[in-house]
Amino acid sequence: MTIQWRYTNRDDLGILSLSGYLGAEAVARFAGAVGWALARGAGPVILDLTALHGWSPAGQVAVLDAARRLAAHDRPLELAAIPADGSIVPAGEQPPIAVHCDLATALTAHQPLSAERRQEWRTADWVEEGAPPVA
Repeated sequence: MTIQWRYTNRDDLGILSLSGYLGAEAVARFAGAVGWALARGAGPVILDLTALHGWSPAGQVAVLDAARRLAAHDRPLELAAIPADGSIVPAGEQPPIAVHCDLATALTAHQPLSAERRQEWRTADWVEEGAPPVA
């Protein structure tokens, strides 16, 4: 099992949503999604893990690597709705990572712009909540 991702770019931040399982086999795809976010946005990146079924130690390390990669471009990483199987434990020199209980709380922590613009990209297999899967 791998991950699916969706990236939503707002004027003030980006939201990278994951679904599936973030294990060793999904690390490269996740790194690509982070690169997509870096190339197409500005401000903090909220990693929305609401639809993530879980993550392995390799997946957690990939998230820490993403935080370092984003920090190198002055873009903090924030986590929303971490999987119930454990919290992420920073190792060594790590940029601070804000952790929010859910996406709504993470978004509330940021003041929306009055005339917000949004753009969205996703993998082909991303399933919208409430929509039937594409055959």
